[in-house]
Amino acid sequence: MKKIFIFISFGFLMFSSCNDELDLDPKAILSEDQISTPQDAERFVIAAYSELGNDEINRPFSLWPYGNVRSDDAYKGGRDPGDGQHFHFTETFTNLTPNISFFDELWFHLYVGVRRANEGLRIMENFTDDDYPAKQTRIGELRFIRGHFYFELKKLFNRIPYLDENTDPATYKDVTNVEFTSDELWEKIASDFEFASEVLPQVQSQVGRADQIAAFAYLAKTRLYQAYEKGETHQVTGINTAHLQEVIAAADKVLASDHALQSDYANNFLPGPFENGVESVFAVQFSKDDGTTNGRLNFGDMLTVPQGIGCCDFQKPSQNLVNAFRTDENGLPLFDTFNQNNVDFANNTVDPRLDHTVSRPGNPWKYQTDLIVEENWSRAPQIYGTFNSLKENVSPDDPGFTNVDPFYGNTKTRVILRYADVMLFKAEALIELGQQDQALSLINALRERAASSTTRLVNADGIALANYELEPYQPGVNIEWTQANARKALRFERRMELSLEGHRFFDLVRWGVAGPVLNQYFSIEQTRRAHLQSASFAIGTHEYLPIPQNQIFFSENKYVQNPGY
Repeated sequence: MKKIFIFISFGFLMFSSCNDELDLDPKAILSEDQISTPQDAERFVIAAYSELGNDEINRPFSLWPYGNVRSDDAYKGGRDPGDGQHFHFTETFTNLTPNISFFDELWFHLYVGVRRANEGLRIMENFTDDDYPAKQTRIGELRFIRGHFYFELKKLFNRIPYLDENTDPATYKDVTNVEFTSDELWEKIASDFEFASEVLPQVQSQVGRADQIAAFAYLAKTRLYQAYEKGETHQVTGINTAHLQEVIAAADKVLASDHALQSDYANNFLPGPFENGVESVFAVQFSKDDGTTNGRLNFGDMLTVPQGIGCCDFQKPSQNLVNAFRTDENGLPLFDTFNQNNVDFANNTVDPRLDHTVSRPGNPWKYQTDLIVEENWSRAPQIYGTFNSLKENVSPDDPGFTNVDPFYGNTKTRVILRYADVMLFKAEALIELGQQDQALSLINALRERAASSTTRLVNADGIALANYELEPYQPGVNIEWTQANARKALRFERRMELSLEGHRFFDLVRWGVAGPVLNQYFSIEQTRRAHLQSASFAIGTHEYLPIPQNQIFFSENKYVQNPGY
């Protein structure tokens, strides 16, 4: 299939504050009133796709600082707490102020994505379906992209202004961020994915374009977040069963599609022929040798490359996460006791997903038995330990691994939605509906896949890297499958299956347990890591980032700050 390359030679700004000085059209800029052909309109669609990968080291769209480092899954890493200090503040929930410029940049660039989608949607109205046979498909793609950017904004900042294609850009500053309730915002986001699911083809001819199945997957995710009703302090006050049913209905469309689990868990995180595989439902595409200076690289994850093969050793898996992969004599998780002792690899059994997620000294890097991880690959082991993050990284001999001195990027796709995640959406909805027996096979399918994904987890002599033991849940044999135990199993499974993929913190917030989980985490990690001594999570505040002060200024103080900031 042809691949849609999401780079573009013209750009759009969210806001403008400069007066026109000359009556000249600037070069490399395409404005809405210049559009006269479907070919021109296509460029606006590509511009919207382009923004999916328009991140950089200090505002990564993978959200690793916000979904992983802000949770119990990872430490910030780097040279020390002062290196990328704003990420240290995010990790420890200290000195989080509306004036941190990188929060403003993240907000701004996510809204650039919204505006590009809105501009494209306005342009589509200039054509008939006869003029532009792809019109309805492109509208569906634009609404999918807009839904994605709004989903990210909502889970990061909660209170956000909603702007659609009918909002005059000249009035943006007059739109407040409290016009709609949380439920109403989720409904608007869901409506974009619902529309996309109705008009998009089930399969696109170009890899990278959103299709009907991706829309159903995102719809299931949105309805799941919407189902958890929250009070003023962001604690769960109820779970909307109608939305849970909608999760199941949308997830079923994905589970009945041509997508499926990869036979080997590792395949999800390898570059080249493994990209856009059967488990990838929607992914951001990257490239090199494409006419741009350095290529359309994954700039957002550049900091997470270990010091031993590049720079700068950020996103260090936590001891807590590594301990969570321990299993008992029955091959089940140690739900309540996993963190009482650090894992002993000589004597403990572990979930194989550990060594697909976390690199450890003495193990091969990315399954290359001739490239062994060393302790000096970690930049500050005395602060952040010697574990490294694997999934988003590649081997140094990968054709897509590119030096952008002093950083190293790669061209491996960034998976936004994968089939396993959708399976867990459905399982979670079933459990919360009291139908945990129907969720069992979904969870066990992931465990069985993980248990069989050990072929690559060996050293040069073919010896396994650890004592792997993982078994499915067997009600009445190794677990009592009550709703409470099923819920515990589901939440633990999400952590193991999706570790360091950017979801953990947002899961904790959705479930309303971020405060107790993270404060318990800090109480133990503070005995291991000095940089966490001041860390503390304030319930009712730290579930969301502050509304950036620059955006409040832009709105002429119409935006309402999040509680506690």
